Amino acid sequence: MTSPILDHAEDVWRGSVSPREMPLRDLRSRGAQEVAEGVVMWPAFGNVYGVRGDGGLALFDTGNVVDAQNAHAAIRGWSDEPVRYAIYSHGHFDHVAGMAPFDAETGPRPNVVAHENVAARFTRYARTAGYNTVINQRQFGFTTLTWPAAYRTPDLTYRDRMAVTLGDVTFDMRHARGETDDATWAFLPERGVLLTGDLFVWVTPNAGNPQKVQRYPDEWAVALRAMAALDAEVLLPGHGLPIVGAGRVRQALIDTADYLDSLVDQTLDMMNAGARLNEILLSVRAPGELADRPYLQPYYDEPEFVVRNIWRLYGGWHDGDPAHLKPPADAVLAGALAELAGGARPIAARAARAAADGDLRLACQLAEFATQAAPADGKVHEVRARVYMLRVQEETSIMARGVYTWAAAESRSAITQEDLLDVYHDIAGGELWWVPPATD
Repeated sequence: MTSPILDHAEDVWRGSVSPREMPLRDLRSRGAQEVAEGVVMWPAFGNVYGVRGDGGLALFDTGNVVDAQNAHAAIRGWSDEPVRYAIYSHGHFDHVAGMAPFDAETGPRPNVVAHENVAARFTRYARTAGYNTVINQRQFGFTTLTWPAAYRTPDLTYRDRMAVTLGDVTFDMRHARGETDDATWAFLPERGVLLTGDLFVWVTPNAGNPQKVQRYPDEWAVALRAMAALDAEVLLPGHGLPIVGAGRVRQALIDTADYLDSLVDQTLDMMNAGARLNEILLSVRAPGELADRPYLQPYYDEPEFVVRNIWRLYGGWHDGDPAHLKPPADAVLAGALAELAGGARPIAARAARAAADGDLRLACQLAEFATQAAPADGKVHEVRARVYMLRVQEETSIMARGVYTWAAAESRSAITQEDLLDVYHDIAGGELWWVPPATD
């Protein structure tokens, strides 16, 4: 079997192209493409899969609301048979928001199947819609997103394991906690196909997202090993490209499990020895032999963030520094430091020197102190904008770049009164001409 998607996936696995070089527009223009017997993929930000059996069709994930009509058209370009089931791999918005066009078809609505925690997630999303709007603007620069408060809820839920069939095709669904507490992965034993959802996504596992709720790296690794034991011939991920061949599938899953286990073990060893979080963050490293794998690159999440989530899971929110247990207000601490330094501008100047020396961690912290001490000082904001712009250029993960781009845009917007999101997109697009030189 061959298709443009599978051909590109082969090139990526062999290393002739980077996983980041995905010609998404071209691949999507070709419609839903067959990636296994009776299984098609429509690549998106949140892949959509269609499975055909003697008893009709099933979807595994439904994509996002922006792409819903196109995903529907792609699936219907492949088959006009009724959709009996739509399985949510988890409740993230980019996997559950494409049901409307299928629900609107004549005939019985598809049965949406999901883990029982998905409904609780949707309730939480409704309660935190404003927060989720803000953090997705910060992380991705969305200008029109208003986080929804209503969702297509599941018709069928399960707790540990469940199976549904399409006649000659079985979906053996199992629950796991990993990126989320509501994850479902599925194995089609008759086809040798493994559908992982976001438990495998061709990047460093999203086990440390700094703006999202708890992740579960230990249990994630256990789930990956359970998948590997099935010897599937095809792995279909929540994001990214298929992996074809039992040996490759097993390698990718075991490598990812080993990667997570290493971060957990290193972190717990230092926690058990009494180390503070800051010391652990600066000490734990991804295992070198795995960090070079093309499917474990820190393009979205990164190991340092995973370590923070491990600490939060096993040790709570306090980082071990007693001064941080009940700290002063940020502005009070910044004001005291400015008083000692002779004002906010000397702190900003020291931030600029730290940036020039390549110590952007120190530069960012000092720039924050300076702006907190003098939030109306344009010169201080100039330094802060410059420091964070340099940080954006250095970072690899979407999460870090989003936070730092937002910070740089805040200061540039404060100086010029331009719209914050307009400036954000200028920075994200590489427009650096406005960044002034740091001044004493």
